[in-house]
Amino acid sequence: MSQITPKLVMQLRQSTGLGMNECKAALEEAGGDLQTAIDNLRKKGVKAGVAARTATEGRLMVKKSACGKMAAVAEVLCNTDFTARSEPVTQLLTLAVDKALAGGNAADDATIKDILVNTAQKTGENVTLGRVLTISGEKTGAFLYSVTNKIAVLVAGSSSASDELLNDLCLHLTAFKPVALGLTREAVPADAVAKEREIAIERAKASGKPQNIAEKMAEGVINSFFKERVLPEQDFINPEKFKGTVADLLKKSGVTLSGFIRIEVGVE
Repeated sequence: MSQITPKLVMQLRQSTGLGMNECKAALEEAGGDLQTAIDNLRKKGVKAGVAARTATEGRLMVKKSACGKMAAVAEVLCNTDFTARSEPVTQLLTLAVDKALAGGNAADDATIKDILVNTAQKTGENVTLGRVLTISGEKTGAFLYSVTNKIAVLVAGSSSASDELLNDLCLHLTAFKPVALGLTREAVPADAVAKEREIAIERAKASGKPQNIAEKMAEGVINSFFKERVLPEQDFINPEKFKGTVADLLKKSGVTLSGFIRIEVGVE
């Protein structure tokens, strides 16, 4: 029999809307297996489809600490835009970012868990706490794309960074496509680079180039890939304000960027 943990009970509760004691009893009957417990409950007439519905809607919230050296972003996922715009979701987001800035784990917060379950029961939707992330630095910036509240950016830099510069970088990261994957080429996931190199080589070979020439051609493609995916190598998105790369902008401003986070609802 698998161990019946509070987390397992909560998962079954979110899936079925039943009380904690009923969920615990169902798991005990199923030997601690979640899917078996769900199947058994369905045989008894309990609807267990909430958790099976993919939560593709949601909202984000960002917040900075009072000292400005830390920023947090929280994500709540659900099934409809109507629920995403509701007061319980806003409450969940507020609690989650505050918990994160205080150094706690929002996923383990009892109040957040209760609101998630209650909201799921009332709406019939799969309402879950998504990503809760923080960034720290000598100075931080935080931006939420308020048109949709579905794209958020956090940046961290040296103390010499102005609020305007941090905001400009946040706007760049929000709007620039393809989105940046790192501050250096080494930070770009190796599997992403390998995939691009393989595609470039096969494309060159398909045009009749021998293997050695195809590999050389692929290096040029990879350099272009890095220029798109490494933040400092990207051309700053607003040439009317500054014409050059992000690296050029940082150098001109005497600022060092130590990290960034960009998240978008429904996009990993």
